[in-house]
Amino acid sequence: MANSRPTIKDIARVTGVSVATVSRALRDLPYVAPATRSRVVEAAAELEYEAHPQASRLASGRTWTIGVVAPQFGTWFPFRALGGINSVFAKAGYDVLISMMTAPGDRRRFLRDARSFCRRVDGIVLIDTFVSVGGDSAEAFFDRPVVAVGEQLGGASSITIDNRRAARRAVEHLIELGHTRIGLVAGPHLPDLPTPVPEQRRLGYEDALRAEGLHVDAELAIDGEWTAAGGAAALSRLLECASPPTAVFCMSDEMAFGVLRAADKRGLAVPDDLSVIGFDDHDLAGALGLTTMRQAVDEMGVRAAETVMELIDGEPVADITWEVPLMVRETTATARGRADRLLLTRGLRRAERGRGPSGP
Repeated sequence: MANSRPTIKDIARVTGVSVATVSRALRDLPYVAPATRSRVVEAAAELEYEAHPQASRLASGRTWTIGVVAPQFGTWFPFRALGGINSVFAKAGYDVLISMMTAPGDRRRFLRDARSFCRRVDGIVLIDTFVSVGGDSAEAFFDRPVVAVGEQLGGASSITIDNRRAARRAVEHLIELGHTRIGLVAGPHLPDLPTPVPEQRRLGYEDALRAEGLHVDAELAIDGEWTAAGGAAALSRLLECASPPTAVFCMSDEMAFGVLRAADKRGLAVPDDLSVIGFDDHDLAGALGLTTMRQAVDEMGVRAAETVMELIDGEPVADITWEVPLMVRETTATARGRADRLLLTRGLRRAERGRGPSGP
């Protein structure tokens, strides 16, 4: 009688560990004790085990597919997170099934069909989807392990930042430099995406001002639409204030890029005339010398992928709050006399417009 091929179930039986641990050990993945890995490798050699991807999937009872869900992958945050996520799953031998919620009603349809989606995957990573801002349990939607990146979700592991604390630190940096008139280029709530992030960052901005006894002036908070064009338009409005800001905090680097461009077009030197700080540490931030709060999105994506695999292997649900360090670069500096220079610059430009090309 011909001998049957050994399987990872045979290795698991011989070594006394789970099929999942055998699979992780043979794929040289993390979170396997060295002694266990050695025992598994030795048993595989003794049994003359040869890996067969499709057979391994069937034997483990898994799909070896992970669902990754985001509003869209064309914007910076989900794109960078997906890069980190995919790097882990590619090494681990998982396929990635992507679902995007780009059109109105996509969120409702996804939640309605969530159980069908779950049957096709072993676990799910949610990137900035905010499927349950009200705090409902993820168990109401999913019956697979879930990791949420960017939000806390009941019944799921989460990897988040403290948006309010990070925004406060950004504004504190400007206050420490002597600025007392600080503009806010805010991000609005997007249609069909009930995210609390804009409000949290606004509160952090206000916390920093109030802690120093500074007035929270509604005139200095302008919507920047989460875009560079919106940031540029927001700065134009801020500079028309009776007492314009000497520094600006932008809720995203992309809006800060627009602010920098608009400042240059108006003849304002950054940081001599205007200090600018962003939020994210976008790929272009370093090249442009932008001071910003750094979200290590790639690293958060890596940790999300590792976490969902841990959940699949039976590890408990856990929440991780990622640190957001201040990256001080060339767009922020001491505030000495800048308010007067801004008012003078604006006055000179108005005078030039009034004279026209034939003026003296």
